[in-house]
This record gives sequence, structure tokens and C-alpha cells, in this order.
Amino acid sequence: MAKIDRLERMDTRRTELESEYRAALIEALRVTAAGQWGLFGHNKDKQARAKAAPMVDGLTELADAIDDLRDQLDMEPFELHAEFLAARGPVQSHAVGEPKQAQAWLDRLALDRPTQEG
Repeated sequence: MAKIDRLERMDTRRTELESEYRAALIEALRVTAAGQWGLFGHNKDKQARAKAAPMVDGLTELADAIDDLRDQLDMEPFELHAEFLAARGPVQSHAVGEPKQAQAWLDRLALDRPTQEG
């Protein structure tokens, strides 16, 4: 019974952290959609990357905690963070800019309500 209670508490904590991650990602995307580059790291602008670093670091810390809990609960890694990481990095010159990409993410997340398991 104690193990079941512990697993239930861990799963509750995982759910809370995933909600916190989602809220932090949405806030970071809003900042980016408003014109601040750096979240996706598409260009080599060191100032933009430095300005976005606290947001990226915060998301990564949350995702690491979530993945630790998911691992203990024998669940797949946190998909939303994996998708975010896959969207980061250099892109070709004709790729959409970070503000437009952030708005597309916001639009998608508005359709994917938090009922999704991540």
C-alpha cells in the first residue's frame, strides 16, 4: 500500500510539473512571438541567446525533473520538451523567423489542451 501511495504522489507531482512546464513554455513563446529572438537559437546572435538563456534553462530544469519522475514511473520521456528541443538550433536562411515559429507553437498548444499526457 505504501508503494502505491508513493507512486500516486510521484504521478501527481509529475502532472503538476508538466503543467508548470507548459505554462513556462507558453510564456516563453509569447515573449518570442512578441519579437524577442533567441528561444529557438536559430541565429548566432549571442545577445539574443543570452537573453533567452534563462527561459531555456528553466524549461530544461523542469523537463529533467519531469523525465526523472517519468523514468521512475516507467513512462516514456516528456514528449513536449523533446519536440521543443528538436525545434531549436540553426535553420536555413529561408526558414520562418522565431516570432512566427513561436506563434505557430502557441496556436498548436491552444488546440492541444493539457489533457494530453505530454
